[in-house]
Amino acid sequence: MGRKIIPDCIEVVDDRLADVLSKKTPAERVEMIAAANRTARLLAAAGIRYQHPDWNKAQVHAEIIRRVCGGTD
Repeated sequence: MGRKIIPDCIEVVDDRLADVLSKKTPAERVEMIAAANRTARLLAAAGIRYQHPDWNKAQVHAEIIRRVCGGTD
């Protein structure tokens, strides 16, 4: 592939993805981020409900917030 990987870089973006993203407007990119965030929260909620079927909606929501805010223990 010949792509140079920079060790200090957190993420290397594929050239094709960079091309697609460069053609998006700022509003479109923000909407993509918002959609990804919604999907991540839905998946997290599903996992939490699976692990804790007895929890109510407020408890699941509180756990999502805890995880998003950096609490993992």
